[in-house]
Amino acid sequence: MTVLRYLSHPQVVIDPAVPVPDWPLSDQGRARVQALAGADWLAATSRIISSTERKAIETADLIADMLGLVPLRDPALNEIDRSATGYLPHDRHEALADAFFANPGDNVEGWERADDVQARGMDAMGRHAVMQTQGDLLIVGHGGIGTLCWCALTGTDARTRPDQPPGGGAVWAARLPDLAPIHGWLPMELVATELPR
Repeated sequence: MTVLRYLSHPQVVIDPAVPVPDWPLSDQGRARVQALAGADWLAATSRIISSTERKAIETADLIADMLGLVPLRDPALNEIDRSATGYLPHDRHEALADAFFANPGDNVEGWERADDVQARGMDAMGRHAVMQTQGDLLIVGHGGIGTLCWCALTGTDARTRPDQPPGGGAVWAARLPDLAPIHGWLPMELVATELPR
Protein backbone atom coordinates (compact mmCIF):
# COMPACT_ATOMS: atom_id res chain seq x y z
CA MET A 1 0.00 0.00 0.00
CA THR A 2 1.26 3.46 -0.87
CA VAL A 3 0.36 6.41 1.30
CA LEU A 4 -0.19 10.16 1.10
CA ARG A 5 0.87 11.81 4.33
CA TYR A 6 -0.01 15.40 5.10
CA LEU A 7 2.40 17.07 7.53
CA SER A 8 1.74 20.46 9.07
CA HIS A 9 4.79 22.59 9.85
CA PRO A 10 5.78 22.71 13.54
CA GLN A 11 6.49 25.75 15.74
CA VAL A 12 7.47 29.05 14.11
CA VAL A 13 9.01 32.39 15.06
CA ILE A 14 6.03 34.71 15.56
CA ASP A 15 6.94 38.23 14.48
CA PRO A 16 4.14 40.80 14.13
CA ALA A 17 6.43 42.90 11.91
CA VAL A 18 6.79 40.10 9.33
CA PRO A 19 4.00 38.86 7.03
CA VAL A 20 2.69 35.53 8.33
CA PRO A 21 3.64 33.56 5.16
CA ASP A 22 7.26 34.65 5.73
CA TRP A 23 7.57 33.38 9.30
CA PRO A 24 10.42 30.84 9.67
CA LEU A 25 10.57 27.73 11.82
CA SER A 26 11.63 28.34 15.39
CA ASP A 27 14.58 26.48 16.90
CA GLN A 28 12.09 24.14 18.57
CA GLY A 29 10.25 23.49 15.32
CA ARG A 30 13.47 22.89 13.41
CA ALA A 31 14.73 20.49 16.09
CA ARG A 32 11.50 18.50 15.93
CA VAL A 33 11.85 18.06 12.18
CA GLN A 34 15.54 17.15 12.43
CA ALA A 35 14.66 14.50 15.02
CA LEU A 36 12.70 12.67 12.31
CA ALA A 37 15.94 11.52 10.68
CA GLY A 38 15.66 7.78 10.19
CA ALA A 39 11.93 7.64 10.98
CA ASP A 40 10.54 4.46 9.46
CA TRP A 41 7.35 6.13 8.29
CA LEU A 42 9.32 8.44 6.00
CA ALA A 43 11.48 5.71 4.47
CA ALA A 44 9.22 4.95 1.49
CA THR A 45 8.69 8.61 0.59
CA SER A 46 9.57 9.23 -3.05
CA ARG A 47 8.13 12.72 -3.52
CA ILE A 48 7.70 15.78 -1.29
CA ILE A 49 5.50 18.76 -2.13
CA SER A 50 5.10 21.83 0.05
CA SER A 51 3.22 25.07 0.05
CA THR A 52 5.17 28.17 -0.94
CA GLU A 53 5.15 29.63 2.58
CA ARG A 54 8.53 29.82 4.29
CA LYS A 55 7.74 27.61 7.29
CA ALA A 56 6.44 24.82 5.05
CA ILE A 57 9.39 25.16 2.67
CA GLU A 58 11.86 24.93 5.54
CA THR A 59 10.10 21.84 6.91
CA ALA A 60 10.04 20.16 3.50
CA ASP A 61 13.67 21.03 2.77
CA LEU A 62 14.89 19.51 6.03
CA ILE A 63 13.09 16.24 5.32
CA ALA A 64 14.11 16.23 1.66
CA ASP A 65 17.75 16.58 2.67
CA MET A 66 17.39 13.53 4.93
CA LEU A 67 15.92 11.47 2.10
CA GLY A 68 18.00 12.76 -0.81
CA LEU A 69 14.96 14.22 -2.57
CA VAL A 70 14.24 17.54 -4.26
CA PRO A 71 10.96 18.99 -2.96
CA LEU A 72 8.38 20.61 -5.20
CA ARG A 73 6.25 23.66 -4.35
CA ASP A 74 2.56 24.26 -4.96
CA PRO A 75 0.88 27.56 -4.00
CA ALA A 76 -2.51 25.82 -3.98
CA LEU A 77 -1.36 24.21 -0.72
CA ASN A 78 -0.81 27.56 1.00
CA GLU A 79 -2.57 28.31 4.27
CA ILE A 80 -5.79 30.30 4.57
CA ASP A 81 -5.27 33.79 3.16
CA ARG A 82 -5.53 35.98 6.25
CA SER A 83 -3.80 39.02 4.75
CA ALA A 84 -6.89 41.18 5.34
CA THR A 85 -6.11 41.16 9.05
CA GLY A 86 -2.46 40.15 9.13
CA TYR A 87 -0.98 39.17 12.46
CA LEU A 88 -3.46 38.96 15.33
CA PRO A 89 -2.86 38.31 19.03
CA HIS A 90 -3.54 34.69 19.96
CA ASP A 91 -6.98 35.12 21.54
CA ARG A 92 -8.24 37.28 18.67
CA HIS A 93 -6.84 34.86 16.11
CA GLU A 94 -8.55 31.90 17.78
CA ALA A 95 -11.88 33.75 17.88
CA LEU A 96 -11.66 34.50 14.16
CA ALA A 97 -10.56 30.94 13.43
CA ASP A 98 -13.65 29.65 15.24
CA ALA A 99 -15.81 31.97 13.13
CA PHE A 100 -13.96 30.89 9.97
CA PHE A 101 -14.73 27.21 10.53
CA ALA A 102 -18.27 27.91 11.74
CA ASN A 103 -19.13 29.93 8.63
CA PRO A 104 -17.37 28.17 5.74
CA GLY A 105 -19.17 30.15 3.05
CA ASP A 106 -18.30 33.57 4.49
CA ASN A 107 -15.30 35.88 4.22
CA VAL A 108 -14.81 36.34 7.96
CA GLU A 109 -13.25 39.80 8.32
CA GLY A 110 -11.79 39.43 4.85
CA TRP A 111 -10.24 36.00 5.36
CA GLU A 112 -10.41 33.56 2.45
CA ARG A 113 -13.58 31.46 2.66
CA ALA A 114 -13.18 27.99 4.19
CA ASP A 115 -15.10 26.49 1.27
CA ASP A 116 -12.57 27.98 -1.17
CA VAL A 117 -9.56 26.87 0.87
CA GLN A 118 -10.92 23.34 1.03
CA ALA A 119 -11.66 23.25 -2.70
CA ARG A 120 -8.20 24.37 -3.79
CA GLY A 121 -6.52 22.06 -1.29
CA MET A 122 -8.48 19.03 -2.43
CA ASP A 123 -7.87 19.90 -6.08
CA ALA A 124 -4.13 20.05 -5.41
CA MET A 125 -4.11 16.76 -3.51
CA GLY A 126 -6.08 15.06 -6.24
CA ARG A 127 -3.63 16.29 -8.88
CA HIS A 128 -0.61 15.12 -6.93
CA ALA A 129 -2.19 11.80 -5.95
CA VAL A 130 -2.80 10.72 -9.54
CA MET A 131 0.79 11.62 -10.43
CA GLN A 132 2.21 9.39 -7.69
CA THR A 133 3.21 6.19 -9.49
CA GLN A 134 5.48 4.65 -6.85
CA GLY A 135 6.45 5.25 -3.25
CA ASP A 136 4.75 7.40 -0.66
CA LEU A 137 3.84 11.07 -1.11
CA LEU A 138 4.52 13.65 1.59
CA ILE A 139 2.67 16.96 1.43
CA VAL A 140 3.95 19.64 3.80
CA GLY A 141 1.54 22.41 4.64
CA HIS A 142 -0.49 24.00 7.38
CA GLY A 143 -3.00 23.21 10.09
CA GLY A 144 -5.97 25.12 8.72
CA ILE A 145 -6.02 23.88 5.14
CA GLY A 146 -4.87 20.46 6.33
CA THR A 147 -7.86 20.20 8.66
CA LEU A 148 -10.25 21.28 5.91
CA CYS A 149 -8.88 18.65 3.53
CA TRP A 150 -9.14 15.96 6.20
CA CYS A 151 -12.77 16.97 6.72
CA ALA A 152 -13.40 16.60 2.98
CA LEU A 153 -11.82 13.14 2.89
CA THR A 154 -13.74 11.88 5.91
CA GLY A 155 -17.04 13.65 5.36
CA THR A 156 -16.58 15.52 8.64
CA ASP A 157 -18.36 18.83 9.13
CA ALA A 158 -15.62 21.49 9.26
CA ARG A 159 -17.67 23.34 11.85
CA THR A 160 -16.64 20.67 14.37
CA ARG A 161 -13.04 21.87 13.82
CA PRO A 162 -11.13 18.57 14.31
CA ASP A 163 -7.89 20.52 14.64
CA GLN A 164 -4.29 19.35 14.81
CA PRO A 165 -2.57 19.01 18.21
CA PRO A 166 -1.06 22.20 19.70
CA GLY A 167 2.33 23.12 18.29
CA GLY A 168 1.70 21.78 14.81
CA GLY A 169 4.04 19.20 13.35
CA ALA A 170 1.15 16.77 12.98
CA VAL A 171 0.34 14.16 10.34
CA TRP A 172 -2.74 12.61 8.84
CA ALA A 173 -2.60 9.85 6.24
CA ALA A 174 -4.67 8.51 3.35
CA ARG A 175 -4.25 5.57 1.02
CA LEU A 176 -3.14 6.12 -2.56
CA PRO A 177 -4.53 6.48 -5.12
CA ASP A 178 -8.10 6.65 -3.79
CA LEU A 179 -7.31 8.85 -0.74
CA ALA A 180 -9.20 6.57 1.64
CA PRO A 181 -8.47 7.85 5.18
CA ILE A 182 -5.98 5.87 7.29
CA HIS A 183 -5.58 7.98 10.41
CA GLY A 184 -6.31 11.51 11.55
CA TRP A 185 -3.97 14.09 13.05
CA LEU A 186 -1.12 12.62 15.11
CA PRO A 187 2.01 14.38 16.38
CA MET A 188 4.75 13.53 13.88
CA GLU A 189 6.75 11.86 16.66
CA LEU A 190 3.91 9.35 17.17
CA VAL A 191 3.11 8.31 13.60
CA ALA A 192 2.85 4.53 13.48
CA THR A 193 5.11 2.56 11.17
CA GLU A 194 2.61 -0.22 10.64
CA LEU A 195 -0.54 1.10 9.01
CA PRO A 196 -3.90 -0.63 8.48
CA ARG A 197 -4.01 -2.55 5.21
